[in-house]
Amino acid sequence: MSLLGNLVSQVARSAMNPDDAQRNPVNQRTETRQTGGLGDILGSVLGGGSQAGGYSPQQNSRQADNGFGLDDIIGGLTGGSQRGGMSSGAGGLGDILGSVLGGQRTNSGFGGKGMLVAALMPMVLSWIKRNGGLSGALSKITGMGYEGQARSWMSNNEVNDNLDPNEINRLFDENEIQQVAAHTGANETEVRQGLAELLPEVMNQLTPNGNLDNESEANEEIDQIISQLSSRLGNFK
Repeated sequence: MSLLGNLVSQVARSAMNPDDAQRNPVNQRTETRQTGGLGDILGSVLGGGSQAGGYSPQQNSRQADNGFGLDDIIGGLTGGSQRGGMSSGAGGLGDILGSVLGGQRTNSGFGGKGMLVAALMPMVLSWIKRNGGLSGALSKITGMGYEGQARSWMSNNEVNDNLDPNEINRLFDENEIQQVAAHTGANETEVRQGLAELLPEVMNQLTPNGNLDNESEANEEIDQIISQLSSRLGNFK
């Protein structure tokens, strides 16, 4: 079972889509706004009916990894049906992200918003880890005055009340934002909008019971994904 399997696999599918750059281009004129649910950037990546298997933000739809087609994604990345040494479970999610982002580094062109969200995923997971894991990150967020938003992310009955992208610098370093923009071809407005929507959805998926009962599992999964990313992309904080 994986908490983030559905989210990561659907983001990877979008990022790997050769039509992503044309269908969902980055560096567009974007008006920042506080959104609800999946929002503008994340919703454009996950909300389309063309996504294989579909994506549901509802936490009670959690399934085993093989229900998300991770083997198919790994096979596509390695050019065959074999895992190519990639590990299963949450570690496999790090392999997938690392392969997607590693392929983007060697590509002369930029991808679309799917690739942008793929690049934001490790940034969000690292932020959670740096702030003491799931409970520490939630404590920091509520301490900054976002208690109502954080409650909606954990709820099984409410859509996400996302962060204001104009305030995202309170959580994420400006240099990190600039680096993601440079690597993906997105503008910084899109990066902020994406972070303001992705962090809530990651928190949503990490709290399937609407509480912190599975915190140790969530933190372990984050550690495994970051470890796999580090082995594929070099030093990763």
